[in-house]
Amino acid sequence: MPVPTGPAAPITPTKLSVIEQSKRLAAYTAVDQHILPHHKVIGIGSGSTVPYVVERIVQQGEELNKGRVFIPTGFQSKELIVASKLALGDVDQFPTIDVTIDGADEVDSELNCIKGGGACHLREKVLAEGSRNVLFVLVADYRKNVQYLGTNFPGVPIEVVPFAYAKVLQNLHHRLGSPNATLRMAKAKAGPVVSDNGNFIIDAPFSVEAMRDPYKLMARIKLLTGVVEVGLFCHMAQAAYFGNQDGSVTIKSRLEREVIEETIPST
Repeated sequence: MPVPTGPAAPITPTKLSVIEQSKRLAAYTAVDQHILPHHKVIGIGSGSTVPYVVERIVQQGEELNKGRVFIPTGFQSKELIVASKLALGDVDQFPTIDVTIDGADEVDSELNCIKGGGACHLREKVLAEGSRNVLFVLVADYRKNVQYLGTNFPGVPIEVVPFAYAKVLQNLHHRLGSPNATLRMAKAKAGPVVSDNGNFIIDAPFSVEAMRDPYKLMARIKLLTGVVEVGLFCHMAQAAYFGNQDGSVTIKSRLEREVIEETIPST
């Protein structure tokens, strides 16, 4: 049964923008439905929606959270866990996770998603695969809900070892059909973005046709020597929650081999 934490009502526009309200609504609803009393090992993902996930978990109360441990996917989620005075754990200690809630850059009609805008997709995928019974849940605002991946997000994030980045770029340009693949450069430092694992990130746009079969594309990219992980998460998520502009929440959930979509109206 969902934990009683009060209604997941939209926040007033005077406090948050429409997009931030949408993120918070998606996060609150997902936590209410999926972070249950018997869940003791919980993965906390990365991205701009995740602070609202942690906020809602804290609202479940000290009594419920004192017996839990929280596994971060990166620096951001680690800091959120510590700042919220929740118990910090590591995937080395807890390789089997009850449930992970994570953000997404885009989610398609089959619950495949692009992740890696924050360069955390290697650790995010490790936690997603460690979640028991595929309890891997995505939260995002309405802009991330698409029919096909690549609709709005500019490219597939690819984590590569620094030694091999030039060769991987060459292979993406000439062998895999991504002539505009580029090394991601940092905004507030000279040089490239460096992941929490000490690796570089390549952003590789692909054609609409290639993105319609993300699993095949992911497999082809992973075969390139020097690639550590690909920001395509295929056949992994159990559900995705999208906060909408009107205060409703769209939920995509997997029922056996079918993805069902429903909308919870604004309260």
